Amino acid sequence: MVKPVTGAQQRIIEAAEPGTGRLSGTAAQLDGLVRRGLAFRHPRPPHACFLTPAGHRLREGDAPVSPPPPGSSGAGGRPAAEDGGFRARTGGPEDPPGGAARLREARAAWSGMRELRRMTRADGATDRLCGWERQHLVRAAALTLEAAGFAPASEEPGSGYEVRETPQPDAVQVRPVGGTPPDRVDEAWSRTLTEAGWQVSHHQGVRPPGPYLLASPRRG
Repeated sequence: MVKPVTGAQQRIIEAAEPGTGRLSGTAAQLDGLVRRGLAFRHPRPPHACFLTPAGHRLREGDAPVSPPPPGSSGAGGRPAAEDGGFRARTGGPEDPPGGAARLREARAAWSGMRELRRMTRADGATDRLCGWERQHLVRAAALTLEAAGFAPASEEPGSGYEVRETPQPDAVQVRPVGGTPPDRVDEAWSRTLTEAGWQVSHHQGVRPPGPYLLASPRRG
């Protein structure tokens, strides 16, 4: 059973800055939130604490937070709660069901990811992937699409997307699943990924047949 946050921790979360998720509290209180995967410390001085995607969800009153895995502290720009809590749907059979609550969770997670980008880049830009995203490309691309409201193949087998790894270590494949065979890629997927910091190109597959997108982190 997941131990609930204390009243003091809940008040700190609710008092987080609306735009940034920055937290104020004693060192012990903030350390407790970091250990639970609800906050992360910025790697540069003054090492301020900010809500993770799971912390944002808790503040908004969504689903209970799962504990982070052992050794996942959220330090150094790594959103620990994303590992233990929200996991974007990639279009596979293991995906959880969708719905309005699920979309709110995805958008809260995406908001937290954008904040992580801002806080871990020297220029504060949010139009490039952060280090965590570059290490988890499939999950990062899937989060971008799900937060934008697109349905994965697990929800819409005839037209939804599937995000998968490729032989290229710095790229993922996004393809439509279903149809006989699927004959088009939703151009909105390409626009959404491009606007979120991905470099996207169109390709035609052979095995399996059909079109797909190849997406890699934009350089810079």
